[in-house]
Amino acid sequence: MTTKQDMLRLQKVAESAAARKVDATRHKCFVSYHVDDMSEVETFIDDFGSEFIARSVGVTVEDDFVDSDDEDYIKRRIREEYLTDSTVTIVLLGKCTWSRKFVDWEISSSLRNDTANKRSGLLVYPLPSMNNSATLPDRVKDNWVKDDVAASYARYLTYPTSASVVRSSIESCFNDRTSKGDLVDNSRALKKANSTCS
Repeated sequence: MTTKQDMLRLQKVAESAAARKVDATRHKCFVSYHVDDMSEVETFIDDFGSEFIARSVGVTVEDDFVDSDDEDYIKRRIREEYLTDSTVTIVLLGKCTWSRKFVDWEISSSLRNDTANKRSGLLVYPLPSMNNSATLPDRVKDNWVKDDVAASYARYLTYPTSASVVRSSIESCFNDRTSKGDLVDNSRALKKANSTCS
């Protein structure tokens, strides 16, 4: 499970990467991942973090809302604590990311659109260890149509080969928030527990 210490360490990597470039047009992005993939997530942020401003990177077991059964409360608290000023959520997929309840919660909160917080674009990359093929979280499947970008809210892409690819993909997802908002499907109930992944 992700701890505050893990999150803070990753946030320092993100801040260092973002500081390499001064660019007012970069978007603020929330990064969702499974803690087992921390080293690959750290590499992604170190390699490409100059192209976006990473916001808090992950819900932790220490968050006060994790034991709640109130789905609206959970989504609202994630929005308030982590996503408030982000405009795109980047989901980094490892072997078991699909099985994690916190990842589902983060994606659901990203797709939520209300008066206080606008929905985020959704960008999904398999990590290098996945060889450009990973099991998608169910909520991503609800918002992605294979080989049909026009019919998909989520963008599920191969692992990026350059910073310019990341930048362009983030920009596309940012624009999707308004141009494709009608495609969002966030009707699935929140995952109550982690699924078994071997």
